[in-house]
This record gives sequence, structure tokens and C-alpha cells, in this order.
Amino acid sequence: MNYLVLNRQRKHSVDSRRLRQFIGKLTAQLQIPDASFSVVLITDQVMRGYNRDYRGMDKPTDVLSFRGDGGYLGDILISTETAYNQARNSTVLTFEKNLHRLLLHGILHLSGYDHETDDGEMRAIERRLRRKLQC
Repeated sequence: MNYLVLNRQRKHSVDSRRLRQFIGKLTAQLQIPDASFSVVLITDQVMRGYNRDYRGMDKPTDVLSFRGDGGYLGDILISTETAYNQARNSTVLTFEKNLHRLLLHGILHLSGYDHETDDGEMRAIERRLRRKLQC
């Protein structure tokens, strides 16, 4: 496996082993088992800076993806604070499942999908994979 998971926050405990297992299942489903990418878990404060600098939105968000080039798919940033709060306010999501959903969303973006411009293609793939991967 050619991916890196970096936990750069300490506010919420993350089971790295289970996250890596999910990444393995996800990349197999997307037929990109040898894809190179990174997943970085960060705080809302750090996410706010990236969202402001790259999207012009001065607020945190749950996930951002930055596409790479060549054989490198890119980087996925996930705010664990936002993910935790989303799960806490949900009747169906756990924190872990929400991290999986956000990772799925991010890797679809790295794979070239864009829900803002693709007439629902990314959303359909995401819904199908959420059911299949139970997240």
C-alpha cells in the first residue's frame, strides 16, 4: 500500500489500524490498490487556514482534497473536530464511520470526480460505496 496516514491532532482518538483497514477496502473497491496518497487528520484551526487560503472561505470544513500529479493521487485533509461534531449531531453516524465517509469523499475527488460539476456522478458512486462499505 502506498499511502500515508498522519494524525496531526490530539483532540479526538482515532483508531489508525481500523482506518488503514478501511483504506484498503476502499482502494480495492475503486480498483486503485496501488494508489499513492496521504491522509492528514487535523484540527479545525488548521483546516480553517487551508479553507481560507485555497477556497476563500474563512471557516473550517470537514474534508479538503488536493490532487497530485504523476503517480501521486494527492492529499486528503480531514478535520477530526468537524467530523466528531457531525457524528455527535447525527442519529446514525459514529465518529469512525464519519471519518470513513469523509475519506471516501476525499479519495473520489483525488480520482477526478467533482460533485459540483458532474451531474450527480460522484454522488451516485459515493452512495453506492457507502452502502457497500457500510459507512
